[in-house]
Formats: sequence, structure tokens, C-alpha cells
Amino acid sequence: MSFVKSKLKTARDALGKKDYEAARNAASQVLDYETDNYNATVFLALSLSELGEHEESEQAYRRATALNPENPLAWQGLSKYYERREEWEKYAESLLHLIELHRKLRDAVKCAESWQKLLDVRHEKGTRLQVIEVMSLLLPQSPVYVALSGLPPPDLTNPTLTTTLVAQTAIHHSLPHIEELVRLVETEEENTINKEIEKRRTRLGAPSLEILKNEVVRELWDRSRLPPLYEEILNHPNTSDDLRRSTDAKMLRHTQRHLYAIPDTKDFCQEKSKVLAQVDELIKGAIILRIPDELAWTMYLESADCETIAEYDHELVKQFIEIFPSSPVSSLLKGYFLYMNISYSDAENNGEDVSIPKSHEEDPFDTILNAFAAVPNSSVANRVLSELYVTELDYENAVKVAESGLQLLNIQERSTGRKLPRVRIGYKVILATSLVHLFPPKHHARALRIIDDVLSQSADNVHCLMGRAFILEKAGKWDEAATLFARVDELLPDDLSTGIRAREENAWCCCQIDNADEGLPILKNIVPILQNMDNSGEDAARCLWRIGQCYWHDQREEGYRYFILSLKSNPSYAPAFTSLGIYYAEYASPLDPNRASKCFQKAFELDPREAEAARRLAEGFAEDREWDLVEVVARRTIEGEGGMDAGVRGTNAFVTETVRYLPTNAWAWKALGAVELHRRNYPPAIEAFQIALRAEPEDALSWLRLGESYSKAGRHVAAIKALERAQELDPDDWVCSYLIGDVKHKMGNYHDAIYTFESILATRPTDAGILVSLGQAYLDLGRSELSEGFQGRAEHSFSTCILVGLKTIEASAGFRSVVWKTIGDAIFGLSARSTYTDEETVRNALKSVVALLPIENDHLSGFIVPAVVPEDAALTGIKALEVALAAYSYRISLDQSESTTAGGSALFDLGIALHTWVTKSGLPNAKGKVLSLLSQALREDPGNSLYWLGLGDAYFLSNAKSAQHAYIKAIEFDLKNVAAWTSLGLLYLHYNDTELANEALYRAQTLDPDYAVAWIGQALVATRNGHNVEAAALLEHAIGLTPNVGDLEYSFRSFRRYRSLGHHADWSGETLIPAFFTLERYCGRRPDDATGLHLYALVCESLGQFETAANQLMRTIAILEAAYEVSEDPIVERQFTIANSNLARIRLALRDFEGATQSFESALGLLSEDDKPETKVLRVQAHFGCGIASFLQGDLEVALANFEAALESARDDKTLRGQVTVLLAQTMWAIQNDEFKESSKVQLLECIGSDPENLTAINTLAGMGALTDDESLVDAALSELLALPLEQRYERDPGRNVDYLLTQYHLGQQDAKKAGSVMQGALLVEPSRSEARASLATLMIQERKPDSALALLSGSKEASIENQLMLLRLQAIALSRDNTEAAMREIQRAVMLSPSDVRCWQALAFVRSCANIAT
Repeated sequence: MSFVKSKLKTARDALGKKDYEAARNAASQVLDYETDNYNATVFLALSLSELGEHEESEQAYRRATALNPENPLAWQGLSKYYERREEWEKYAESLLHLIELHRKLRDAVKCAESWQKLLDVRHEKGTRLQVIEVMSLLLPQSPVYVALSGLPPPDLTNPTLTTTLVAQTAIHHSLPHIEELVRLVETEEENTINKEIEKRRTRLGAPSLEILKNEVVRELWDRSRLPPLYEEILNHPNTSDDLRRSTDAKMLRHTQRHLYAIPDTKDFCQEKSKVLAQVDELIKGAIILRIPDELAWTMYLESADCETIAEYDHELVKQFIEIFPSSPVSSLLKGYFLYMNISYSDAENNGEDVSIPKSHEEDPFDTILNAFAAVPNSSVANRVLSELYVTELDYENAVKVAESGLQLLNIQERSTGRKLPRVRIGYKVILATSLVHLFPPKHHARALRIIDDVLSQSADNVHCLMGRAFILEKAGKWDEAATLFARVDELLPDDLSTGIRAREENAWCCCQIDNADEGLPILKNIVPILQNMDNSGEDAARCLWRIGQCYWHDQREEGYRYFILSLKSNPSYAPAFTSLGIYYAEYASPLDPNRASKCFQKAFELDPREAEAARRLAEGFAEDREWDLVEVVARRTIEGEGGMDAGVRGTNAFVTETVRYLPTNAWAWKALGAVELHRRNYPPAIEAFQIALRAEPEDALSWLRLGESYSKAGRHVAAIKALERAQELDPDDWVCSYLIGDVKHKMGNYHDAIYTFESILATRPTDAGILVSLGQAYLDLGRSELSEGFQGRAEHSFSTCILVGLKTIEASAGFRSVVWKTIGDAIFGLSARSTYTDEETVRNALKSVVALLPIENDHLSGFIVPAVVPEDAALTGIKALEVALAAYSYRISLDQSESTTAGGSALFDLGIALHTWVTKSGLPNAKGKVLSLLSQALREDPGNSLYWLGLGDAYFLSNAKSAQHAYIKAIEFDLKNVAAWTSLGLLYLHYNDTELANEALYRAQTLDPDYAVAWIGQALVATRNGHNVEAAALLEHAIGLTPNVGDLEYSFRSFRRYRSLGHHADWSGETLIPAFFTLERYCGRRPDDATGLHLYALVCESLGQFETAANQLMRTIAILEAAYEVSEDPIVERQFTIANSNLARIRLALRDFEGATQSFESALGLLSEDDKPETKVLRVQAHFGCGIASFLQGDLEVALANFEAALESARDDKTLRGQVTVLLAQTMWAIQNDEFKESSKVQLLECIGSDPENLTAINTLAGMGALTDDESLVDAALSELLALPLEQRYERDPGRNVDYLLTQYHLGQQDAKKAGSVMQGALLVEPSRSEARASLATLMIQERKPDSALALLSGSKEASIENQLMLLRLQAIALSRDNTEAAMREIQRAVMLSPSDVRCWQALAFVRSCANIAT
């Protein structure tokens, strides 16, 4: 024990001398002897701390606090350690332990010092919440407060007297401490709420901001520190009155916020009632003590359940005004009292004159409006303003404010949990009253629902009884209305406002139900009462007018007298003017229409709701054709009944309901619709007719005009429905049928339109308008059919159009210019064909047109002869075009003869037709006239983009700059003119500017992706840039968009690609099928196009359709022969020669040897003696073809002579000579004579010697060797080729004929193994080549190895149908031995893919036979 004490003393002394190493050693020795020695542990911790061993020091301190938790020594050391280390959180934790230890030890000074240190560190390094926690330790309910209350009061004159001044001040002068704590807590809680709201708003499915705020506030309330802190301030003895009031205000707002945050549901009903009672208690205290807290007073006023403002406690309102004189609510209430002449100050109550001079006094109503703008969300403000609007008869604004007030009331009831039924009734009464009188009867349906709701709660509510009575009165239910008015009269017998009005209305209802004896005396008794009242002139005038109306039917003069008396009582009473106008117009003697009109005008000026006066005015203006005035009257009448928005602009509460209301003045809507239709304002016209039809749904004329408006607005489906409804109502109205036909015409339903027009003509056969429309329908039908490729139908439609036009000219002298344009357009459409299906009909139609045309033609003289339809010769498109030119020219003459300037349309039509004639005829002498006509058209209408486009087309080939200018002008006037963009692109392409061409054509494609010409232009650009694959795709897309556009170019490219890739594995004859059908369509549309017919024949030849090919070539030869006779063009001659050569070749295929010989000889006769490559090829082909024909006819000598001539013609051309040699050798071999066979071999060997790369000769020679089993000949023929590398070999042998010959040779030698090796080698080199795979699979099947064949065929996927069929047949045959069901499925697929393929049917028969054998 003495050892421990001595060592502890040594350690203490060492610490005092700052010998920390010695102290650590001494303390360690003690701990080695006594491990739980508290003092030694503390000394060790301190020594380690000073020696810089911080972790060990902290562990030692922690061990010491665990050994003796109640001893502050270790905690003090640990606190200093953390302070020195600036570990502020641990430092604060240690201080809290020290505070608690000193409190338990009742050491107030030490406890206060520790608290002050904790407060300082939280101020400097902590958060606001941590400061709040520290400051809360000195609140009275804290145990620390009890411990520190023993501290002496602070001596503020000597602050350094003690070390606990801050704590002493907080204890003995606690109010500032609590105020500071309140400030911090308010800031902290507000920040917490905002942060929590922002965090929750980002969550998925978060509620609205208002609900989110309420949720956060409600959650925070349970842990809020503010209510007890506010209580501390309020209960503190040193709290001043101002502080107490401000704290009360804070308490009110805090509690109110909590109240509003509690949901208004059954689950929270008790909680909300409890908090509401707290709020009421706070408000009550503020009111009793007259504390100037505006929120408290405002909440008190708004919580008053009063039906009207008059029921409010006026004394309380006056106190509010006195306490808050500058408040907007006070200004509003002052204005209300002034408006209602109610005193609101003590000075006025005492009789003192406090009035403001009128010159400086603001109008009370303006005061209220200005104040309301500052407090629009105040329920009191909405109550006051809505009542005043009703008093001012401003029902529209009364509705708006009352609805706003009801919304605020809903929010208030939901927020406070307090129901205010009387306030709600008050708002509903205002709303119902306003709706009753706002453009009656538009809003009566809604008003009646509100009135019924109010009367169910308050059966004697006077305003609602009056409202219901007015609604019944407007509906003509006079008995029921009289009963209600009588009830109000009973309730208010002495009232000179509502009561006297109810009595008047009751009497008026009696008069309306033929009970004038009872009602008239009452009205007469009411008149003097009203006349003696101030500001009742209008009421008296109304009563006098009603008396006049009672006398009107029996005693018109007496009625007239009362109307005059009514106007004397009030010169602005409009109904009296209307009645006087009727009197002067119909009953005065003599009649005075001028005075009547003036009365109607005056009545309408005073009140636009005077519908009778308005209607009579409109009829008068219509008779005088004053349509602008008719529109003015109609619009003002519509405004008088509420217009489109029912008088509630800017609100959405019930606009939908009221817009559906039946208008009271349908005639005004009809007139307005007619005016808007005339002005081409179609949407307003549609709306007007729709509203008119709500009132008169059986009015056929309105349905007709509605359909017309729909049609002109482009809404054709709706137009058809409306017009069909009009036709149902009036089946005999031909105008309706005409409009239906016109709409169908616009929709492109030309057949239906034609049927409709023809049905009208059955009853009106000479109506020029119908005939013109019928002709236009036939014209558009023909154009549509022509664009779709239906040539015969288009021809019939154009012919019919011409006949209809002629009938129109015969029926009427009017519309001549229009009719001749239609006729010209129809003939121009016919000129697109070179021959006609029904030539006689077309001829007769053209002859009829020519018969009406003048012989002389000023516009075409010098260019073309007068139009003549040939009698005997075939009718061509050129002749039809000449007739069209004459018709267009005559149209211009008609305009000039009628003293009108030739329209741009006529000049343009003639210019375009003449340009077409120049292009077709090849005579350029009229080119200048074309440009002149188009220029004149542009002078007439310089903004027409179509005219600029035509001018650009005319300049296209001759003047690039002018053409570009014209196209750009067309685009300027119509940026979306896709034809102009396309033509501009083609112009750039023609002059080799591919970049600009591509940009222009791309713009055209963007504007209209279905415009085929733009796609063709892009294809030409792609071709120019060398992108042939893309060009082919673009062309294919183009012909799919629009028939007859790009057909020839697409077919030519397809055929050229077929010829260039004829040996490609995937390029079979089926790929020419689209080109075949495209050319068939093209030649049907252009039967005289030699180029198209020639190409069609070549495609047919490639597809094996030799008969069709021969027919097309004979037509081609006939067309070329006729063209050559006219022009003697050498190009046409060469085309004629080629056509004959091709025809001869096809006749050989058809075994027409004599015809072939004749055609070849014709070709030879046309060929010149030059050595041009093309001529040489044609000559060689002709000689050799003649030789083949002679050989097949058995004339061997002539055949050999022709062959020799072919070889002589080939001369030094290795390729051509080689081909002829091969064909000659094949022919000699076919003679089946040993001598000729040997000669053929010699010919081939000589050919190969002179041209070692002639693969055809090598293959042919090898084939001969294989047929004669001459292995040496096969080796000699193929050795050089087989020695080449595969790439070079396949380059020379694209058809893989060498592999085929070797395979067949080995098979002929019965050496299937070698044949298989050749096939496997070919497949190994080209595994994707379907022919090699199929050949090897076939061999496997023949070798009875179906499994190997199936393995070869299983992984193959072919794009072409021909290859698919081949593989399916082989698979079916391979499967037929072991799996007949699967084999049957495969071969059936093949048959479905190509039902015309005989090989598929043969394979099907084989599979079925195998299946029968298996069963």
C-alpha cells in the first residue's frame, strides 16, 4: 500500500514539474501492481496526452471514467484532452457529463462553468439545434436549472467577480434568455419545415404542395418547443405588455397553422376541435382586450356565421375600423357603411358633422374596389363586394365574386373545421339572384338548383322566393309565379322595395293569365306609390308599360296612352319604345313606318335585349340591302342575350353549361353566320349556325348553311352529315343535293358527285351551274383515272366532260369562259394519249368542239394550222392537242370580246398547251410565243406561283438563268410548292450542280414525302454520284408511290443490271418480273413509245415470253418506220436496224426460220460498210443468225457461207471472233458427222490458241471431250485453267462451268467419288453458293445418303424464290425415305411458292409415291 502511495506521489510531483515521462513510468508501475487504481489511470492518461500519445491517452481516460463514473477528475481531463484535440462533439459530450456530475454533487459553480463552456463551443462550432439544446438546460423545468438556482444574483457592476456571470444572468434574468431561445427555435422549425417539404416534393407520387405543407406541419407540431416557450414568456413576471401581445400573436399564428394542418376528417375530428377551441380562446382574449392584432380580429369577423353583412355586430366592426384604420379591410368596411348610409364612428352617433366635402370625397364603391384588390382572399371582402354588385345590378361580377367567396368558404371550413351554414346561404342567395337576372333565361337551370337548395334550409328566404318566381315567370308559368310573388307580398306587406315589386309582379302574372280585372287595379294602385318614391322612375315606367300592355289587345289607344306615360316617367325605358314602334308600324292611322323605325332604333340603342325591335330593324335593313347594319344588329342582339360566353368571361364555372343553352334569338345567330360565311370566316360561321340549330333543330336552311360552312372550312365529313340532315328535313331542296355533290367532289368521290349532279339535272336539265359542276367533276375524274393508269376510263371521262361542256354552251350563254376552260382541259387530258379505245366517240366530241370554234385564230396564226379533226386518218394525241389549243385561244377571244382583260388563267393554259405541242411536235418555231403567253399571264397575276413554275419549265432547256429565276420566284410566293423545289433541283442536276440539286430535291421530299418526281430526281443525283445501289432503291420507291412516273427508267436499270449480273447466284429471271409489269403498264399508257416497246420486248425475251416479245418488236418496227419516213433521222434508222435484229433472234427462238432470215437480211441491208463496233456486232449477229436459220432449215451450204461471212465480219476482234467460232463449232457438232465434229474441235483449238482466255471456247472443247470420253482432250482444254489460282479462275469463269464440266465428266466415267470431290472443293471455296450446295446434295441423294444431303441443306437460307424452291425440293426428296410427313410439308411449301413450276409437282408425286410405298 505504501508502494502505491509513494508511486502516486512521485507521479503527482512529476506532473507538477512537467516531467511527463517520469509520471508515466510511476503511474504505470502502480497500474502494474493495482490495475484498477483510478488516480494512477488519470495520471497515466495526462502523461500520455502531454507526451503526444493521444490514442493511448484517450483510452486511459475512458478506462478511468469507467472505473469511477461519479468522479469528475477523469472527465475534466478528458474534456481538456478533447478541447486541445479540437474534437468538438466529444468535447461537448464530456462537458454534458461534467454538468450532470456537478449537478449531482451540487457544485453549482462547477456546473455553471461547464454549461458556459458547452454554450460557447455550441455557438462557435455547433448547429442552431445544438445551441437550442444547451440553452434549454436553463429552462425552469430542467434539473440543471434547479442546481444553478443556488448561484447568487449577478453583479453587473463587477462582471469579473465570478466565473459564472452568463449562467447567473440566465438564471436570475431569464426573460432575455427565453426570448433568444424562442427566436432560435422559430428559425430552426421554419427551416426544418422548408427542408422537409423540398425533400418530399421530389418523391414519386408526392401530393400537392398544400397537402405536403400540412403533413409536415402536423408532424412537427408534436415535437415543437414553441408552445411551452411562449407560455414561459407569457407567465414570466418581467414580461412587458408589448412583449405579451406580440407573444400572444405568435401563439395565435402558431396554433392557427397547426389547426389548418389537421385534416378535416372523422379520424382527426376531436384533435381539430380541441385546437380550434384554443384558437378561439386566443382570438376571444384579443377581442376582449382590444389588442391590435389584425389576424385575430379578421379571423373573428370571418368566423361570424351571418347571412348578410347587415347581420354583423356593427359595434365590433366599428372597433375594427378604429383599431386598424389603415387596413384594406377597414377601408372596405368604411366604403360599405358610406354606400349604405350607415354611421360607423362615435362622432356620427353623437350627431357631429364629420362628413367630408363631396368635392374631395372618394366614391364609396371605388373605395371598396380599391380595398378589395388588396385582400381578394378575404371572405368578408368577398361578401361585401358581392352584395354591392347585386345592388348595382352588375350581375356578371356578382357571380364571379360570389363563386370566389364560396371557394374561400370551402377552404375556410376545411381549414378550421367550423361550418358556417348561414354564410353559405348568403353566398348562394347572391349567386342565385345574379344568375336569375344575368341574361335570362340562360342561367336559370343552375339558379334553380341553388334556389331549391337554399329553400330546403330556409323556406321563407325572400330573395330565393323572388328568384324562383322570376324563373317561372320567364318560363311562362304565370300561375306558379303568381303564387310565389303573393307569398313574398305576405311576408313583406309594408316593404317598399322587395314587397312592392312582388305585388307588382303578382298583378302582372294575373294579367297574363287573363285575369286583368284583378291585376289591373293593383298595377294602377302601385303606380302612385312608385311615383312618390325617390329613384323609382324606371319602376314606375315599367308598371305604366304593363298597364298599357293590358289595354293593348282591346283598347289600343288607351294602351298607346300608357306607353307615352311610361316614357314620360322614364324616357330611357326601352320596352315602351318597342311597343310604340309596333303601334306606328301596324296600327296607327295612317301608318308611320319612319317613326316606327326610329322607335325601334331607340329601343335597341337603350337595350339590346329588345329582340322584337332588333328583328324588325334587321328585316328593314335587309330589305334595303344594308348588310353591314344587319350584322351590327345581329351582333348586338347576341351580346344582349349573353353572347358565346354567357356573360361570364374569364370564369370556367359554368360556361360549358350555359353555352349549351338554347339561344332566344336564333335569327340573330343565323344572320351572323351568313355574314361570316360571306366573309369566309368559316369557324365563326360554323359556331353561329350550330348555336342557331340548338334553338331550331328542324330548320333545314340552317343545316344547309352549316354544311356549306363545314365544306368551305375543309371539314368534309361534317359537311356531309349536316347536308344529309338538311336533305332529310327538306327532300325537295335541290340546292342541298348540289352542295352534297360539291362536297363529294372535293373529297375525291367523283363518281358519287357525278351521280348527285346528274340526279339534279333530271329535274333541272338546263341549269348552267349544275352542268358546269358536272363537267368539272368528269374532268377531275379523268385526271384521277389518268394518274392511276386507267387509260380507257380516263378517255371516257374526258369525252363525257366535253359533251357536258357543249351541252352547257347550248343551254346558257353564261359561264362561257369557264365552260371553254373545262372543255380545253378535257381535250388537253385526251391529248396525253396517242391512240384511243373509243376513237369514234372522241372524234365526234372533237368535231363538235371544232364546229363551235372560229376559223381564224389570232393567237395561233403562223404557228399551227386551224384545228381539223381528220375523217379517215387515225386520230392522234397531237390532233387533240391542236383542238385544245384552239379552245384555249377561243377562251381568250371571248374575254376580249366581252371587254374584259384576258385573264392570267386563260393565257397560262394556252402557253402550257402550246409548250406541250412544241415538245411533242419537235417544231421550235412557237417557242417565243410560249414565253410571251406565260409572261402575259404573269403580268396579270404576278403572285401566282403556278405561272412562275410554268415559265421556268419553258426556259428549262434554253435559258438556265431565267428558269432558275422563275423557279425561285415560284418558291418565294409559295414556300411549300413541292413541284417548284423539284423542278429547281432537276434544273441544277441538268446543268451538273449535283450539290444544289440534292439540297433542292431533299427539300421537296421533306415537304411531300409522297411526291414521286422528287424521289426520281434523287435517284438521278445518286446515279450521277456513282451510288447505283441507292439510285435503284430510290427509283423502286418512286414507282411505288405514283403509277406511270419513272416506269421506263426503273425498268431500263433493272434490265441492265440483270444483263450485267446474269451469272450471279441470287440474280435470277424472277427479278425482272417487276420490270415486266411496270413496262406493261407503261406501254399501255404510251402505246407509241418505241423505246418502251423495245425494252418491253427484251424483258419478255429474258423471261421466255417470246410471242409477246415478237409482237412488241413488230409494233416497235412499225412505229420506227413511220417516224423515219417523216424525219429520216439516222438515229431512228439505227434503232430500226437493232429492232429487226432482235426480232430475227426471237423468231429463231420461235422456230420461225423464214421470218428470222428475212429480218436478219433486212438488218444487213440497212447496215453501212463502216467498221464501228456497234455496226460490226450487228453485222456479225445478222450473218450468224442467217446461218443458224439456214442450218435449221437444212440448207447446210448456205449456213456455212453465212458462218464464214460472220467470221469475216468479225475480222481482228478477238472477243467477237471467239464467240462466233464457239457458235460455229457448236453448230458443226450438232450435224452429228464425224468429219464436222473433228472440224469443230480444230476450230476451237485454233480459237484457244489465238485467244487462251476464251473461257467459252475452253468449256465447249472440254464438253466435247467429255461427250466423246476423250480424257486427253478434257485435260488439254482445262489444264491451263485448273492451274490458275482460284480467284483468277473464278474471275474468268463466273458461271462455274469448269466445275460443272468436271463433275459431269467424272459422273460419265462412273466415278462418283471424284465428282463428289470436285463438288466438295467448290462448296468449300464458296459455302454460300446455293448451286454448289444443291449439286452436292443431289449427288448425296443419288448415292442414297439422305442424311448427308439434309445436313448440307439444313443451314441454307436463300433470298431468291428460285433457290428456295430448289432447296425445298431436295429436302423433300431427302426426307421422303424416312419421314414422309415432313417431306410432304416441305414439298407443299414449294408448290405454294410456285404453283406453275412443273418440277415441284413432279417432286410432290415422288413424295406421295414414297408415302404410299411406306404404308
